[in-house]
Amino acid sequence: MSKTHPFAGLLVIDFTHVLAGPACSYYLGLLGADVIKVESKTKGDAIRHRGGTDTAAAKEGMSTSYLTQGAGKRSFAVDLESPEGMQQFHQLLARADVLVENHVPETMRRLKLDDKTLSTAHPHLIHCAMTGYGRGGPQENTAGYDVNLQAACGLMEATGTEHSGPIRTGAPVLDYGTALAASFAVSAALYERASTGQGNFVDVSMLETGLSLMSSSVTDYLKTGNEPQRRGNLANSRSPGAGSFPCKEGVMSLGVNEEAHFIALAKALGCEKWLSDSRFAKREERKAHSAQLATEIETTLATKTAHEWEPLLQNAGVPSARLRSLPEALNSAQVKERGFVQTTDDAIDVPTLPFRLGGADAYRPQSNAPTSGEHNDEILAWLASS
Repeated sequence: MSKTHPFAGLLVIDFTHVLAGPACSYYLGLLGADVIKVESKTKGDAIRHRGGTDTAAAKEGMSTSYLTQGAGKRSFAVDLESPEGMQQFHQLLARADVLVENHVPETMRRLKLDDKTLSTAHPHLIHCAMTGYGRGGPQENTAGYDVNLQAACGLMEATGTEHSGPIRTGAPVLDYGTALAASFAVSAALYERASTGQGNFVDVSMLETGLSLMSSSVTDYLKTGNEPQRRGNLANSRSPGAGSFPCKEGVMSLGVNEEAHFIALAKALGCEKWLSDSRFAKREERKAHSAQLATEIETTLATKTAHEWEPLLQNAGVPSARLRSLPEALNSAQVKERGFVQTTDDAIDVPTLPFRLGGADAYRPQSNAPTSGEHNDEILAWLASS
């Protein structure tokens, strides 16, 4: 367990659902915050009952999608449509440092939990609102999931090959990218509050998160007018020798972008002749003969398996990696050594944060993922105590 918890003592109210919102509060909790998950009294977070391949667990309201970012929280099930439930919610906000929610603005206005109302009632509060399109603009109340926003921001259009058509990424990268962006924004707002004493409204857009993940493509298009093209497994750098190449068995991903990388590649593959070949000796010539270079790389890589090539290339200083499945990646010595997978008290393995502070150990959830309303009695007694 990590000894560095910078958010210890902070209270976060998690009024979120599905993936992006719960992931944000999960990250804050891993860093020490006390997170109370506020759920509907009738059904709880909808993601409890869907997502993942463990259908039996989903029927019990503990789907793997919920477990992924449910640990370390307390659950308070409440009816916000009732005066009593709303009063309890405001009691929580009065004590809280951060509210994280991912409802469309019109829902929050209907509940009288919009940013203007909350900033008046709870001026100390950091209110983080995560939505598909952000506040303002014609789509501020448009609902959207990860797959919709991948389509809307241009990420799907840029993914795939000439022949495949647009393809979404194999994981909900906008959900988790937005969660990380929101956590970063909350951290900034808390730092500012330490100086001003005032809370703030944090407006996080999934659409703009997607555009941020495509930042280099955005700038390239704005400067040149050239739209991103689907390039399959070729690297965005467009460098000859940067991409994925089949081996005798398996696939190697090469990131040969610098002159030193190409020299190291040629030597590691036993192809020093490339360094004096007029087609490949200089970068511009390599670009003009990129198809021929790719053929020569593939021919050479076909003599060994990716398992054999990876240590040879990496030890030679060639940016490279063997294509792995998710199980292979999780079982790798690097991932295990770093402790990215942590185990909760009820023996559920879950991912943790992708960073460490001060060289501390990996962050582990302090408690299991709760059932809906599991901590109602405890929280109500706490609210009544003062």
